[in-house]
Amino acid sequence: MTDQRLTPVILCGGAGTRLWPVSREKMPKHFVPLIGSLTTFQQVLDRVTRNPLFATPIIVTNADFRFVVAEQTRARGASATIILEPLRRDSAAAIAAASEFAVKSDANAILLVVAADHLIPDADAFAAACHAAAPAAAAGSIVTFGVEPTYPATSYGYIKAKPPANGSAVRDVAAFVEKPNEATAADYVEQGYLWNSGNFMFRADVMLRELTRFEPDIVTAAKDAVDHLVCDLDFYRLSEGAFAKAPRKSIDYAVMERTEHAAVLPVSFRWSDIGNWKSVWDVQDRDAAGNVIEGPVEVLNTSNSLIRSEETVLTTVVGVDDIIVVATADAVLVAAKREAEQVKELVERLKARNRNEALEHRRIYRPWGFYQTADLGARYQVKRICVHSGGRLSLQKHFHRSEHWVVVHGVAEVTVGDEVRLVHENESIYVPIGAVHRLANPGKIPLELIEVQVGSYLGEDDIVRLDDVYRRHTEA
Repeated sequence: MTDQRLTPVILCGGAGTRLWPVSREKMPKHFVPLIGSLTTFQQVLDRVTRNPLFATPIIVTNADFRFVVAEQTRARGASATIILEPLRRDSAAAIAAASEFAVKSDANAILLVVAADHLIPDADAFAAACHAAAPAAAAGSIVTFGVEPTYPATSYGYIKAKPPANGSAVRDVAAFVEKPNEATAADYVEQGYLWNSGNFMFRADVMLRELTRFEPDIVTAAKDAVDHLVCDLDFYRLSEGAFAKAPRKSIDYAVMERTEHAAVLPVSFRWSDIGNWKSVWDVQDRDAAGNVIEGPVEVLNTSNSLIRSEETVLTTVVGVDDIIVVATADAVLVAAKREAEQVKELVERLKARNRNEALEHRRIYRPWGFYQTADLGARYQVKRICVHSGGRLSLQKHFHRSEHWVVVHGVAEVTVGDEVRLVHENESIYVPIGAVHRLANPGKIPLELIEVQVGSYLGEDDIVRLDDVYRRHTEA
């Protein structure tokens, strides 16, 4: 084992549409609790920040998620370097950018690329696998982790490994194969193929060399984007003009299926990419009837099903088997468990019909807290607003709506025009149309209030932002 610490690179891309309605484009699956009380992103953070084998991680995410990433990182007591993609260009460009960033401070950096949405309950087994793979990576191999299959999965790609050589646990890759049908998957398992986990370890300079061989445009765009990155608060923004020139390709297609330096370490720890609701059912403890029950749920004569209900929505199920039922505040999914992959197609249909539920939840997170729509009419909207201690909304005004605020918990510092006043619990304040105003929480506890908007247009784009401590441009 090399004495060098490994630098984790956590990729936070993807929309996770197969896990709708909990996962949505503006709050994807790795940022919402799916398995347990922590998000999968936070579970990944714990795996790579609580072992001395790992250096400070690099997180690559879309600019839209920067405050969610920062908040969830702080909540785990972790520190990280957060690189913001101005637009999505798939995993090859993200990995190229992380590699270019890493070699600027360490020419021999060894990177461990992990996805933000993968479940690996045994953190010690994962660290042991990384320890075992490091010598091969240091020697110039691009090592992927191949999971020993527990069943003939059709939702994973597979890896055919060459026979072991030189007594090393790391083996050369004979072939990468795409997601198979059931018969082919069973044949792969019989032949000893491995699931492709999509996690990699390599020297940054080796990956850049291989990308330059096969996809030079990606490297050129990534290098230019890193050379011209901008520091913004606690984030590093890649240059949009440069990064936009990178072709959209996954690292599998760009490098792994083409390089002669691909290697695989077989691992037996429990792993899932939590790709659909069936996989959520697969990895959780079930009751005597084979059901996974979460939230306010009652079932009768039902078996082998996942029934999940969020918030206060009572969900009842009678006399069915092998189904998925997921209820949220504004959408309900009912699907046969065997058809879990089709949820992605359903979401595409919702998008085509301009259903906002396909993209975002009623609860919208912001760097200062969140707001949630409670009622919406033709000329009014009622919201619940929660502001963290010390949080401050932007100084702003609206052209088409007035706002009424009623404080129900905590203390609000409210600016309206030239007046600044404190509004306590069970007190209210009125913000006229066109008035310059700001809401802040100067207290030690969360601030909660009810906002009633009245006007001819209630869209979130009716905001003129005059000052913002978070340097935002379009968010509320």
